[in-house]
Amino acid sequence: MEHASAMATLDVHGTVTGWSEGARRLTGYPAEEAVGRAARELLAEDVPADSPTGLSGAVRVRHRDGTPVALHLRACALTGPDGEPAGYAVTAEPPGGRASAAELAFEQAAMSMSVFDTRQHYLRLNDAACQVMGVPEEALLGRYFSESVEDAEHSQGFLSHLRQVAETGRPVRYESFTGAPALNRDHAWTTEMWPVRDASGELLGTALAAFDSTEQYWARQRLVLLNRAAAAIGTTLDLVRTAEELVEAVVPRFADFASVDLLEWVLDAEESPTVFDEEVELRRVAHGSLSEGTPEAAVHLGQVDVHPALSPPARALREGRVFVSQAGEPSFMRWVAERNARAPAGRPHRTGAHSMMAVPLRARGVTLGVAVAVRMAQPDAYGTEDAVFAEELASRAAVCIDNARRFARERSTALALQRSLLPRGLPGQAALEVAHRYLPSVSAAGIGGDWFDVIPLSGSRVALVVGDVVGHGIPPTATMGRLCTAVRTLADVDLPPDELLTHLDDLVTHLAAGDDTGDEVAELGATCLYAVYDPVSRRLSLAAAGHPAPALVLPDGTTRLVPMTAGPPLGVGGLPFEASELELPEGSVVALYTDGLVEDRDRDVDHATAELCRALTAPANSLDALCDTVLKAVMPAQPNDDVALLLARTRALGTDRIRTWDILPDPAHVAATRRSVTEQLTRWGLDETAFVTELVVSELVTNAIRYGEPPIQLRLIRDTALICEVSDASSTSPHLRRAHAYDEGGRGLLLVAQLTQRWGSRQTGSGKTIWAQQPLPAE
Repeated sequence: MEHASAMATLDVHGTVTGWSEGARRLTGYPAEEAVGRAARELLAEDVPADSPTGLSGAVRVRHRDGTPVALHLRACALTGPDGEPAGYAVTAEPPGGRASAAELAFEQAAMSMSVFDTRQHYLRLNDAACQVMGVPEEALLGRYFSESVEDAEHSQGFLSHLRQVAETGRPVRYESFTGAPALNRDHAWTTEMWPVRDASGELLGTALAAFDSTEQYWARQRLVLLNRAAAAIGTTLDLVRTAEELVEAVVPRFADFASVDLLEWVLDAEESPTVFDEEVELRRVAHGSLSEGTPEAAVHLGQVDVHPALSPPARALREGRVFVSQAGEPSFMRWVAERNARAPAGRPHRTGAHSMMAVPLRARGVTLGVAVAVRMAQPDAYGTEDAVFAEELASRAAVCIDNARRFARERSTALALQRSLLPRGLPGQAALEVAHRYLPSVSAAGIGGDWFDVIPLSGSRVALVVGDVVGHGIPPTATMGRLCTAVRTLADVDLPPDELLTHLDDLVTHLAAGDDTGDEVAELGATCLYAVYDPVSRRLSLAAAGHPAPALVLPDGTTRLVPMTAGPPLGVGGLPFEASELELPEGSVVALYTDGLVEDRDRDVDHATAELCRALTAPANSLDALCDTVLKAVMPAQPNDDVALLLARTRALGTDRIRTWDILPDPAHVAATRRSVTEQLTRWGLDETAFVTELVVSELVTNAIRYGEPPIQLRLIRDTALICEVSDASSTSPHLRRAHAYDEGGRGLLLVAQLTQRWGSRQTGSGKTIWAQQPLPAE
């Protein structure tokens, strides 16, 4: 009998009752030694099944000479004439026997396939499964699964799924990322497990097929990482922070070490793209690694690094493409050697480096810098798919970096423009002690159009101005400059606050109407508060166009908001502005501010305003110190708008610094007036100014008598300058003219203009006042 006809019969108790010649040839046992023995005694391993059907499948039989023989057994139940079980017929197929097409397909399948009995012992494995396990099939047949793998969490999960199929009889599909005995790294597996049943439906075991889905797994991971990076990179418009977010996005999932180096011009406010020479200079702005402190970095943050022409970063910049280099390649070895020479302390941390990638950062056709990724702990080298992923990620990050660069440049331009328009030093005057603070917005919206000014007026009066232009960026800043200049021009005309705002409102309306498209009408909206303080009368007159009312602190410590009507914002047009006036005790503090100080989407305006009033009463050595106290107490932690604060402490000019004369409308009294003025100058110790002052008084009083209307009044004010004012009831303003050679008059005001520092006129409620100012003699 041939090997293929090897057969044995067993009774219901598993005792051999018949033995063929083929069985003898396969096992070496003659019939007389085999018949009568328990079939399990002939096996080289334990089979835990309770019936000979457990012998079905691949088993190992102990040859008569003691060596194991791998056989494929099939057991078939036999039935007696009474229908009762009479035993079993077992056939064996030796190795090398002719296999069926199904068996060949099982053995040669590209995916790992295995068969287990109901107690998770190996019955069959194909070639792919043996390669994964790293041992031949004979070494695993009949063994319990847990004995063939390490005691790890993923092994317990695999065993749990095997048991689940055996217990429930239902198929299971699951995905895992685990290692295997014969693989040097973890793989992603998609595993199908299903129950194996005989013709009667009895569960014989569990079969599985495991597909290595590592490439698909990493493709999904790269997509997930790209989506996460897109959300995580560019959360701010800070250039360095954006670079740090790029590093955080790739370490440790994609790289063990990563760095971002930018060209110098990217970090400057001015744009001047670099032309690449043989060597490339880059400044390190961000890096990170698996190791705390990033010891692999040979370049410190903020330091400039010079990359040779053949280095991967330089090649990536010049060629505009991803440059991948692996261990053993000349470019990689030179790069590592240069890093080690520059920073030998980090050599131990670079020992495992085996793959690196240099990715140019390009946005809108302009190269900004380069990102470098290095793998040390991760066993896989960078490949083509990794390069495609890195290029996509770098392009997104580069756009965010370029946005941050453009924002920084525009912010710098707007801030420089704004600072050039804001007062750098406060003009000398004695009416007010003034302190101010201006804090530009740090939000992504950019610099706003907040502004303030302190403008000296005639008669020792001072104008205080605070305004806010709607919007952020350069256009609102430019509009702010126009308004600031317009207010100074209108203030020089000495208009009352409500009239000044009316003219300013007309200007904003004209500016908006001058835009052909009309798209920026809303952007030209603005608010403004204009106040004038007179130290002689101690009166403060003010008007507002949509601006918050100022806070007032009286010398006794009481605080309140100045009662006034805010009026419409500038640019609305057609609505009047209402002026308010109040008398202030000397030493009162007036706080003018923009809405960024008290308004925020997370705060209540009334509560913030109450905090402002409380903060203004805090003890402070100076107004400057009080400014800092107010900002610390009231300003939000992350202001979304510019903040301007202007504090003014009132002073009063005493009667000893002012002298007033009522003038009779008769030219004969001019000489007596001059004498009275000279006497007053002597009492003030200003004899040096007597000659010029007499001429000024003579010309102004004579003009008032000749061309004005009574009552006429002369006033001298001794402040930081000597001021001479002549008032009359006529509203006609004087003007300079050039007198001809034979004219008998017309030279008075020209003489006044030549002899004094400044001169001018202003309208009053009862007429006009002509004034002239001359400097005091140096003490």
